[in-house]
Amino acid sequence: MLHVLNVIIPIFALILAGYICGKTGKLSPNASTEINRFVVWLALPAQMFDFTAHSNWQELWQPGFIIAFSSGAILVYLALLIYYRIQTKDWTVASFQSLSGSYANTGYMGIPLLLLAFGESGLGPAVIATLIVVCALFAVAIIFIELGVHAKKPFGEIIQTVAKSLATNPLLVAPFCGALWATTGLELYAPLRQFVSFLGAAASPCALVSIGLFLVQKTAAPAKTTWSLVFVKLILQPFVVWVVADPILGLPTFWVYAAVLVSALPTGTGPFMLAQYYRADGSLISRVVLITTLGSLFTLSILVWWMTPS
Repeated sequence: MLHVLNVIIPIFALILAGYICGKTGKLSPNASTEINRFVVWLALPAQMFDFTAHSNWQELWQPGFIIAFSSGAILVYLALLIYYRIQTKDWTVASFQSLSGSYANTGYMGIPLLLLAFGESGLGPAVIATLIVVCALFAVAIIFIELGVHAKKPFGEIIQTVAKSLATNPLLVAPFCGALWATTGLELYAPLRQFVSFLGAAASPCALVSIGLFLVQKTAAPAKTTWSLVFVKLILQPFVVWVVADPILGLPTFWVYAAVLVSALPTGTGPFMLAQYYRADGSLISRVVLITTLGSLFTLSILVWWMTPS
């Protein structure tokens, strides 16, 4: 539990810092929105570009792990999407709720946790999972969000508008540009790389402070939906990944453990930042982030114990 606690404490500290600043009036009620604008337009795109531009794609090509982890992320997202689309009749709302139950905090928590659990060998699966979450899962979610936003337009106009929105969305353009840069094999000019690194490092801390600020606001979130998403994220998703990784694919023990552990991570800040970008209600997402992070102290500790040789 100590390993997990060491990773989780800074997350709670940043959320608490934002909450205290909002509660005491040190930051205004509008601060959450403004911080998220900075994150969405500058910090997070820089982080995504940095990840994709400096990833060794040959070393990260692990088909079994990719299939296992993606099954937990993409399939759980799509299952939730269909369910909430039937419930809400709204693709946008359904996409945000589905993302809350499937978006693992792979970057901010996954990398340090897997390094603690597996040493340097844990970096590979953590980076692969991060790329899947911030690129593939984000892209799928944004497509359905855009479909919901423009649902009342004629079909041909919807396709054209959605395509234009996707092509100008910084959260999709940045990783795509990073991947293109990676194909050149060139190094970024040192000061430019430092600039990108500085911006990217601000993404998660700023988003967590923003969540703390948002929690000061008296906004209600449906308790049933919140706890359902918490259960899906912390229990169901890692179970799906284990079924695919072990009984179905028969992956080596290390890759099974890595896939299950990274899929059991709590909900990351990505869905909340995306909700702010589209000016959607972030109350449900912020509470899912908070509760899954707290709950993961116990679920991740159990998994780490299970993975430790007796």
